[in-house]
Amino acid sequence: MAPEAAVERLGFVTLEQFLQKLPPELRILHDGGNGAGMLRWVEPSELEDPTPYLLDGEFILTAGLPFLGEGGREGKVDAYVERLVGAGVGALGFGLEPYFDAVPGTVLAACRRHNLTLVEFPRTVPFAAIGLAFSQLLESDNARVFRQLADTNRQLMRAVLSARPEHELLAALVQRVPVWALLVGADGRIRARAAADGRSGNSSGTGAAGPAGNQAPPAAVELSALQPLLKRLLGGSGPRVEMESLEEPRPSTVFGHPLRSTRDANLGALILGSGGPLTPAQNSVVSSVVGLLELLVRQRTSGSLAPSQLATALLLHPDSVASGGTKHINGLKDLLAQSISSTRSAQLRVVQGVKAEPGGPAGDSPVRELLQWRRMFDTKLVEITDYGFAAITRLKVDEALLAEAEELGWRLVIGDATEFQALASAYRRVTSLRARVQATGRSARVDEVTWSVAGLLGREAGTMLAARLLEPVLGQEDPERRAAQLAVLRTWLGENGSWDATAKALGLHRNSVRRQINAVAELLETDLNQAQVRAELWFALQYVDESPPATEAAPSQSE
Repeated sequence: MAPEAAVERLGFVTLEQFLQKLPPELRILHDGGNGAGMLRWVEPSELEDPTPYLLDGEFILTAGLPFLGEGGREGKVDAYVERLVGAGVGALGFGLEPYFDAVPGTVLAACRRHNLTLVEFPRTVPFAAIGLAFSQLLESDNARVFRQLADTNRQLMRAVLSARPEHELLAALVQRVPVWALLVGADGRIRARAAADGRSGNSSGTGAAGPAGNQAPPAAVELSALQPLLKRLLGGSGPRVEMESLEEPRPSTVFGHPLRSTRDANLGALILGSGGPLTPAQNSVVSSVVGLLELLVRQRTSGSLAPSQLATALLLHPDSVASGGTKHINGLKDLLAQSISSTRSAQLRVVQGVKAEPGGPAGDSPVRELLQWRRMFDTKLVEITDYGFAAITRLKVDEALLAEAEELGWRLVIGDATEFQALASAYRRVTSLRARVQATGRSARVDEVTWSVAGLLGREAGTMLAARLLEPVLGQEDPERRAAQLAVLRTWLGENGSWDATAKALGLHRNSVRRQINAVAELLETDLNQAQVRAELWFALQYVDESPPATEAAPSQSE
């Protein structure tokens, strides 16, 4: 690596560099030998244990408050320094006054014992000046280049996740590097282009556009002039850079990078033109773009063979899952296993996701969401739907993964483990719970749900049903009468409408039971002789709180 490139890629401040910039009044009481280590930040702290709030490589400043009183005991000081070392702290700075006029011996001994660099700062050097000196050092060329590269990489990653990743990558490239750019497919046609003035597009020919600054935009270059370079790029093998000099429309250097498959097949090329040499940092950006373009092209052409073959087989032969022979089914299982990073015999799960707040702001672009779910569930089999998404995964979807999805504002319906041939049934089971998840705002697992009407209905929907069907009874002002009627109705329905069994269970006369049931039927304005009415009331009663015993408000048996 060239020295210039090493400096630009370094991009951080060392402890030694920082100490050299500080006033000469400071004293290094113990050198931990880590002067070449990265110094991330300077942090004043008077906490007894600041480590939960620290990043590794920080310089901690203290005026000694943690060491007052009991905190100055040898064991306490030793534990404090040991925690700093465990958190990756680069050095400890001790400021004299107002608490101490010298660094306590226990602190010095602990720093020597754990080999933590200890620096003494006199009262003439305030902590604010130390922080200012570090900030100024961060503004050096190395640190500035590092931040620019980090910002550029973030911009490139956003471009990859956009709806038109190849075009956005080229647009991001020419914003950061003074070049024009052409993306050429394996067929020699231009797929995308961008110039320093921000114009970008795609074309099958050469088009026309005006110049941009001192750089020739890609449309101004005749494709025929690039044919010798393109022929070398698409005809060679291995990673390389091919160069060409052009005089028209103005003198420039053109260099190209082949885009290759994992087996070194040429999938296209990136061609760039510049009026002068690029810096090492700019070449680093170009290398990143080449790598990202290769990933995109591989994904589109050779990176997803299994999902495309699986989809083609199922689209052309939709009944093959049920009627295909063993060899055919095993072939489909193999394709499915490759699509979800699994094995042929592994069990599968169907997962559906819905937004926790359907009326909330719009989410990410479909492409970004698709990639997000593919990453989280480690599968290529994801469908973006009108309600959210559906996926097939080999993962059990543990609590950590569920929490990650919920933190993003989603609620999941997680299917039970199933086999390849039963995926359609598993999907129907998951779908049957989706309305419940949407209504309650809580995720659900198929294998934890009670598969009954009450279980599938859920607490909120059941409470709404009870409030609607039993409103005339529940709305009564007399709580004893309300409790008595609910108890009689619940018992009568539970005894399948038997007067005698109900009377025995409640300790009432059968005529009293009959009269109260008739009163409830009249109050509800319904016919309790209908099986459907009885069933609906029974389920509604499951979501009404238990009432006091009916005998407290019921007439005596003498009736």
